[in-house]
Amino acid sequence: MLEQAYAHCEAIIKHHSKTFYKAFSLLPRAKRNAVWAVYGFCRQVDDIIDEGTDPEAELTVFRSEFASFLNGQIPQTNPMWLALEDVFRHYPMEAKAFHDMIAGQEMDLYKTRYYTLDELEHYSYHVASTVGLMLLPILAPQRVDQLRESAISLGLGMQITNILRDISEDLDRDRIYLPIDEMTKAGYHVDELMSRTKNDAFVSVWEKLASRAEMHYDHAFSAMHHYPLDSRLPVKSSAVFYKAILQSIRKKDHNVFQQRAFVSDQEKEALLSGIAGN
Repeated sequence: MLEQAYAHCEAIIKHHSKTFYKAFSLLPRAKRNAVWAVYGFCRQVDDIIDEGTDPEAELTVFRSEFASFLNGQIPQTNPMWLALEDVFRHYPMEAKAFHDMIAGQEMDLYKTRYYTLDELEHYSYHVASTVGLMLLPILAPQRVDQLRESAISLGLGMQITNILRDISEDLDRDRIYLPIDEMTKAGYHVDELMSRTKNDAFVSVWEKLASRAEMHYDHAFSAMHHYPLDSRLPVKSSAVFYKAILQSIRKKDHNVFQQRAFVSDQEKEALLSGIAGN
């Protein structure tokens, strides 16, 4: 049963996030399975928000299931819970990060515009940095407090990268994550964004946020040596793969409205070789 539960979680991440799957497949089996379980939890919340027929009600049910889980009653609705129970049994997991992530995903139900960089990073902490905090007890159980700030930075960098890559898809959902105050300062207007206009002002806003993401990546990279050896390469790989998305968008002349940027398997292999050689 437990092996099947972990296989269920692995299939979810393999289907939905090839970047994370490739990076964290480098982990030893026990840590790898634990990461799959955490990803399964996060993905279920994400799917409720983006694809649920009644997301408010479904999220209430999910919160209730998580509360039962924390009280030792394993919900039978999804094999993810069985895998996650095994993770909580073997690693010093912190429930707060899970609660914060659910709260962050819930923001998408009532907030569709962001005006300042602080607002954006508050959201990014809740939907992405929390995932790093969930994984820390698995990846570096003896260094959780030491690596907490760098894990938060890595999540911020990755989420801002997501936002810069997915601008067009977010517009389809009537969501604008580019801070409107920053757009206004650059002379780029909301109606131009809605009509998917790419001009110098748009590139200026995009690059300002990309620089912010790269600053967070740099902070995260500065602490990579604190991870245990068996976790260091997977964590660094995920960061390098994600950061490379920004360069991929630049190579496509910031054309985020016409195509979704990605890092090819061949490019990932080259990046991986470079990381392993350092």
